[in-house]
Amino acid sequence: MIDYFKKNVDFLSRITILLIIVAGMSVINPPAFLNWNNLSTVMFQQAPFTILMSFGMTMAIITKGIDKSMASIVVLASMLSGSYFKNGNLAMGFLIALAVGAAAGLLNGTLITRVGVAPFIATYGTDFIALGLAYVVCAGRYIYDFPANFRVITNGCFIPSVPNIALVTMIIFILLWFLTRKTIFGRSMYLAGFNVDATILSGIDAKKVVTVVYTINGLLAALVGVLYMARLNAADPNISGNLCLDSIAASLIGGTSFGGGKGSVSNAVIGALIIVFIRNGMNIMNISTNWQQAVVGFVIIFSVFYEMAIGRLTKKRMG
Repeated sequence: MIDYFKKNVDFLSRITILLIIVAGMSVINPPAFLNWNNLSTVMFQQAPFTILMSFGMTMAIITKGIDKSMASIVVLASMLSGSYFKNGNLAMGFLIALAVGAAAGLLNGTLITRVGVAPFIATYGTDFIALGLAYVVCAGRYIYDFPANFRVITNGCFIPSVPNIALVTMIIFILLWFLTRKTIFGRSMYLAGFNVDATILSGIDAKKVVTVVYTINGLLAALVGVLYMARLNAADPNISGNLCLDSIAASLIGGTSFGGGKGSVSNAVIGALIIVFIRNGMNIMNISTNWQQAVVGFVIIFSVFYEMAIGRLTKKRMG
């Protein structure tokens, strides 16, 4: 039992923080916050978007990078595929959305690994390109009123009491957990983030690994775009909102280190739930979105300092 706690102290500490936040919000406003309708809505319908985005952000940060373009890829993928979904051509809609996401992610990966552009600059540039193209495509118009057979992917329940969007998120989590933890690619990803030179010397194509990571990020962003359309019943060029900020916050709160080589999709789930419950509680208390942004910013800074402190303590113990 003691060995289990030592091995999983990072994950368990995040669980503890989540429980403290939920308990605190329950004490502040128990009738509105602590009821199954609110809790299930947060966990099964609101959190999946942040969770899926944080998966990609976590993988990027593990490789000592970042992906600023994911939120704009969400917008572009939804605007380009929306008309197909509206007309009932679901197969083509999914194909277009995923192709857009993969292309944008591949562009990021190529700029970073082949051209040598810093991840922040490369993805920031793609962010502007994707959002600009999205506004050109939509020309100020919304796409709305999608057919029921499309909206069922978020609003329906294949498993009783479990919305399909939550089921999709669970499946993606299992796939990415296996990919990052049980495959050669996953080990290579961590090695590339920890020491890219040593990774290359060991015979691993680190550039290919990083390119694949950013391509996966693009696919995840495109999937979020499709799910958002189904949930909102509209393709809105302004849907990016806090997706990027919240995914970064979720990754850092989950223990992903900006130094690379450390993090997990499991912890990203907990980090995302922490962010979503903080926002939910503040919404219930009628706290403005401006203050919510400030709180998330403070949480990000706290997470960075927390990881720095843990790193220093670890070095002292090893020394």
